[in-house]
Amino acid sequence: MQEDSTSSTNRLNILFICNKSPWPAHEGGPIAMNNLIEGLADAGHLVKVLAINTNKYAVDPKEIPSEYHEKTHIELVYIDLSIKPVSAFLNLFTKKSYHVERFISKDFDCKLREVLMRDCYDIVQVETLFMSPYLNTIRELSQAKIVLRAHNIEHRIWKRVASITKNQFKKLYLKHLSSMLERYEKEVIKEYDGVVPISSFDAPFFQNLTSQPVMALPTGIDPNRIPEIRTGETEHALFHIGAMNWMPNEEGIKWFIDQVWPGVHAELPDLKFYLAGREMPSWLSDLKSDQIEVVGEVPDAYGFIQSKSILIAPLFSGSGIRIKIIESMAMGKAVISTTIGAEGINYTNGVNILIADDADEFVLAIKTLYLNPEKAKVMGKEAQKLIFRDHNTPKIIQQLVGFYRDIL
Repeated sequence: MQEDSTSSTNRLNILFICNKSPWPAHEGGPIAMNNLIEGLADAGHLVKVLAINTNKYAVDPKEIPSEYHEKTHIELVYIDLSIKPVSAFLNLFTKKSYHVERFISKDFDCKLREVLMRDCYDIVQVETLFMSPYLNTIRELSQAKIVLRAHNIEHRIWKRVASITKNQFKKLYLKHLSSMLERYEKEVIKEYDGVVPISSFDAPFFQNLTSQPVMALPTGIDPNRIPEIRTGETEHALFHIGAMNWMPNEEGIKWFIDQVWPGVHAELPDLKFYLAGREMPSWLSDLKSDQIEVVGEVPDAYGFIQSKSILIAPLFSGSGIRIKIIESMAMGKAVISTTIGAEGINYTNGVNILIADDADEFVLAIKTLYLNPEKAKVMGKEAQKLIFRDHNTPKIIQQLVGFYRDIL
């Protein structure tokens, strides 16, 4: 049961430092952040959000609903995170992480100081490694315990991307970036009072680096907010949904279209594949291919997921937990994913998900579910049971509050 009636004496005051606005919760990071922010507020705790407003995920503050303002007291500070070629080149001659350096801003530091001097917090939760440059400011002005919410093991994403990059110059540059990021990540972890990785798969990495408490806490789903399964409105088709400005998504979809789709289309010519998500690259928007429809950004992600039957998640890099997989499973969808894509989910292959790690396995998995619609439905129902059991928001909030109290 959630702590809806938290008394004022037991209420925690929590400041969230976010690398992008948690509102609107339209992609993985904001969904994961907002899940905890609203969950804690709904449980009776005081929540304040200070977030970067970025060019990659731009939010008009005037569009944020007043109810959300009242619940989170959200403030945004603009930082241009676009890659500057000169800065990126000069970074090669330093031992600093260019990924992290882009998030350093005097404006954000000033606003953070203002927020910390205005109120006293029990917990400051730092969302993602990239906001770690502000640790010194937090320590200087607050007695709060500082918790890192680790969405990924960040350097591993870039190591994996580098390993499959064919252009040799780009490969060397990505290796340099991942090396500097790894060095920073391993050093800065020790400065936190606690670490809360999204994935239990990632937790041992952090436990090996710090003597402070580490607790894996998955992304939650509130069963009350998930639409009921309505199979009569569902097209028996493949779909993918995800922001395409996240490199692992684009990389995975390109591989799927190049390596898997020709075999699928040859054997199942009537099967359609729908692609939804923000920031579609031009090569995908301009794609002319039989039975592939590039939908782009959709106003209602749940509505889109509801309308199709089989999610594909061909991910070969990244860590953490893929939010859209969790949401799709919660909505009773059959999912075909790589092993990497399903990391952090306590699945049983063949029961609540199908795992495929190469083109032949993907073709076979797609045929299995497409030619057996009843099997896809049963798998979707099993997936929903798993998510409602392991990713239940009220239970997750209770765990998080317990973790906070243990380190205070």
